This record gives sequence, structure tokens and C-alpha cells, in this order.
Amino acid sequence: MKINGLRSILLFLLLMLSVAGIAQVTLPPFFNCNMVLQQGIAIPVWGWASPGEKITVTLDKNVATTRTGKDGKWRVNLPKMNYGGPFKMTIKGKDLHTFGNILIGEVWVCSGQSNMEFKVASAKNAAAEIAAANYPNIRSFTVKKRVSKEPQENLEEGEWWECSPQTVSDFTAVGYFFARNLYEKLKIPIGLIHTSWGGTVAETWMSSQAIAADPDFSGMLEKLKAVDMNSTKVGPNSYPTLLYNGMLNPVIPYGIRGAIWYQGESNASRAQQYKRVFPDMIKDWRTKWGEGNFPFLFVQLANFKKSVAEPAESEWAELREAQTQTLQLENTGMATIIDVGDAIDIHPTDKQTVGYRLSLAACKVAYGENLVFTGPTYKSMKKDGKSILITFDHAGKGLQAHGKYGYVNGFTVASKDGAFKWAKATITESNTVLVSSDEVENPEVVRYGWADNPDDLNLYNSEELPANPFRTDTRPGVTK
Repeated sequence: MKINGLRSILLFLLLMLSVAGIAQVTLPPFFNCNMVLQQGIAIPVWGWASPGEKITVTLDKNVATTRTGKDGKWRVNLPKMNYGGPFKMTIKGKDLHTFGNILIGEVWVCSGQSNMEFKVASAKNAAAEIAAANYPNIRSFTVKKRVSKEPQENLEEGEWWECSPQTVSDFTAVGYFFARNLYEKLKIPIGLIHTSWGGTVAETWMSSQAIAADPDFSGMLEKLKAVDMNSTKVGPNSYPTLLYNGMLNPVIPYGIRGAIWYQGESNASRAQQYKRVFPDMIKDWRTKWGEGNFPFLFVQLANFKKSVAEPAESEWAELREAQTQTLQLENTGMATIIDVGDAIDIHPTDKQTVGYRLSLAACKVAYGENLVFTGPTYKSMKKDGKSILITFDHAGKGLQAHGKYGYVNGFTVASKDGAFKWAKATITESNTVLVSSDEVENPEVVRYGWADNPDDLNLYNSEELPANPFRTDTRPGVTK
């Protein structure tokens, strides 16, 4: 009897543990202590529990209740809140979850490849930057690297970290310096959701629906269906959509203000294709989030590789052109960093400048401030005898040429079909540059900074922002 009684007790305990396991409310890891939630919009909170289970979510004085569906999924939208905190959140089903130290502020997704993954610990003046990083209202959540052939609903792990000298070393450097500048400007909590992977191409960050509509990649989706992920070595670039599935889809629809993006190096050999792929990726993210045309800010490729003695074609110049053309999309902004690269290192350490220039774009695009947020950009050209007059937008209070002689470096000219030659260029008005070459009798087209590493560029506006590389011709390039 004692043995049977003991067995009954054990069976009862196992049954209760099983029921408790089924009833347990499961949440994505970013719903936790220290999180930052987006101000000014309905706040989505979601998770999983037993089918039909009643779920109540409380944040400060706001309460929302729902029941899980047959699949155990649930979601509520809490009323929008203004920035502030710290607050406490409780999520109650058959069990109770309580999270503290929650802030309401501005949330930005940080994504791309290795230059976004690049950590504060490796940035310029790292020791001083780390020691000064006392910003508890800046928080960062890093998504664990994962490839997946199917869209995942949840992340494997992760947690929010308050910014401090003890934690900031592992923050994305670009993201941190961007957030720091925004915080010092807005005095509002900033949350970063960092999801990046070094060496990756843009198409791996796109959904299968977007890839299916792309003629260059759609056929790879069928091949992906047949892949056994457990027995085949699959990297993030092996097929399109792998990182969207594993590292982005689980974050959606977390409330965000916008995204910052640093990528393009791995697509440089296919820059002409990138002119289509990159805008399509942005539109894809916006569609999936369902928050309209949220601000999408990106970093143009820096100067890199050995400089050239004579004008030549350039994959990286073509990729920069593709990035510039993406600015035609609404609510986009670009940080030009053609002056902060490193000829021998694809990972320049000056991430402070990158973050600062991204923050200028954010102040304009996301927050509507009236400021000069970008360097001079090509507007138009006009023939002037044997010279060409170039007019720029975003000149601020006037163009300026760094250097004691006043000449502008980096310009080349050519006849309609002739070879490009180095040109003499001078600033003639606050927003114009006159370009000519003794070697080109009848110049028809102009290029500026058209090289992998045009390392002597010196044209800026009054706000010390560099002119964006450009060309006026449409000759076939060297990329696919």
C-alpha cells in the first residue's frame, strides 16, 4: 500500500508539473526588466500560453486583457504612453510575470553587417569612451545570431542592458554613439535592438515574400525548401531570407521609431542589383512592421582600399551611388563617411563620426528638426564654355574646401565618350563649383569622389559635413 500510495503521489506531482508547464506564459526575451518601449504609439505585447487562457497585461496604470487562440498565441496593444519611467509591467495568466525598471522612449533597430556589429571596445578612444559611458537611460538588446529556413516566432535568448562603463564595451559602437547623441539632444530614453551579422548580404535580411518577387533570387527559395538544416552546413549568405527568418521576424512587431543600417560591402560586386534590392528590403521591413514608412537611416560606404593615381571605374563608387539613389524613398536618410575610412582596414574605428552623422539624419527625418543634416549633394550641372558648373544642395551657409590653396580635390571630367581626366575645381558661389581640365577640350560629364578610396576629398559645407560622391554620366559600370 505504501508503494502504491507513493506511486500515486508521484503520478499526481508529475501531472501537476505537466499542467503547470502547459499553462506557463511564455514571452519573447525582450519583454523583460530594463526594456525600452516606444513612446507615442500603441504598445504591442505578445506571447504564448495554453489555448483559451486569459491573459492580463498591466503597465503602470494601463491594463489590457485577452485570451489565447487555439494555437496558444496571444497579443495585446497597450495604450500609447509618453516618455518616462521607470515603470513596472505584470503579465498574468495562470502564472505571473513581473518586470521592473521599464522606460518609455525611442526604440531603434540597429542592423547590417560587421561595421554595425563592431563593438565599442574596438572603437577609437575606447578606454575613454567606456569610462564616460554613464547613460542608464540608454539600453541595448542584442539578438543572438541564428539562420533559419522558416520564419521564427521567438528568439532563443537575450536581455536588455543598461549603458554603463561595465556593460557598454559589447554594445554596437555605431548604435551607441548614435543613441548617445540622440539622448543628449532629446533627453529621452533610447533603446537599441541590435541584430546584425558580419559579412552578410542584403538579401539574407529580406522576407521570403520579398525574395519571391525578385527575379534574381526567387528560384533559390525552392532550393532552400529541400535543405536539411541539421545535416547541411548553411551560412547566413547561403540562401536569401535566412537572417530575416532567424533574427528579424521574431522581433516584429515590437514598437520602434525606426532603423539604422550599416551594410553594403558584401554587395559591392553587385552594386547595380543593389539599386533594386536595397530599396526593396526597406519596403519589406516597413510592410512587415505595419507601422507605415518608419524612418530608415543608413551609412554610405567609407573610403577603403588603395587610392588610384588615375581615374578608374569602381565597385564601391557604384555601391555608394546605389545607396544615394535609395534616398528617393520617403523618410530615409544617409550618413556620408567618405572622409573617415581606412585604406587598409574595412572596419574604420571612428564610429563616433558615423553615429553623429546618423543622429543628424534622425533629427531631420524622424524628429522634424530644421537643420543641415547632410553634406553637399549634387543638384545640377551647366556647361560654361570649356568648363562645367556644378550646383549643390545642402551647402548650408556655403561650400568650403579644406586646405590652404582653396582648390577642390576629387573631380574628374570627360567628353561624352572619352576617358576621364583629373580636373581643376574651384568654389565660385556659396553652392557652386566650376570644373575644367586642360586635357578635355569639350567636357560633357563630371564625377566626384568616384573611386574605392578617393582619399583626398576636401569639399564640405559650413557644418563640416563632406560632399557626397556622385557622377553625372550613366555609362555602364563594372558591377553586375
